[in-house]
Amino acid sequence: MCGLESFKIDLKGLKDDVTIIDFNLDDAYFEAVDGPEVKSGSVEVSLKIRKTGGAFEMDFHTEGMVIVPCDICLDDMEQAVSADNKLMVKFGEEDSDEDDELIVVDENKGVIDVAWLIYEFVALSIPVKHVHEEGECNEEMLKAIEEHTAGHNDEDEDKAVDSRWSELEKLKTIIKD
Repeated sequence: MCGLESFKIDLKGLKDDVTIIDFNLDDAYFEAVDGPEVKSGSVEVSLKIRKTGGAFEMDFHTEGMVIVPCDICLDDMEQAVSADNKLMVKFGEEDSDEDDELIVVDENKGVIDVAWLIYEFVALSIPVKHVHEEGECNEEMLKAIEEHTAGHNDEDEDKAVDSRWSELEKLKTIIKD
């Protein structure tokens, strides 16, 4: 089991310069955050924190591979992910993340947990459509889909075609010739 404690960053303890923290996300991490989109993978995250006055500029670079279901056959497939995200963090009276680009951290605590933020960056970098390369989908599933597709022609369906459509089909072949 992955402990998410290492994803808690003590902002008050950071130097006034730049701090770089690297995270290696593996199956244990994805299991621990228990997000809906990604259940496993191998992703490298480099977080650069630049302290500027009373705020912190956080640059996340994410690169790796996650396992997601194929949109066609539903088998697991590898999907490359890559993203660069930026956040501003400042101290305030209480924790708040109402803005997509600004997070307020309770000044008394001074700690930000980036575990879920990183998960969201990974999930958002997955393309909307993810399908296997040509020929890699599960053949049995593809056959089942073909059998249950509305446009699938069975011999019985051909016999039940309205005769008016048959006459139109004849016209189509005449026009083609």
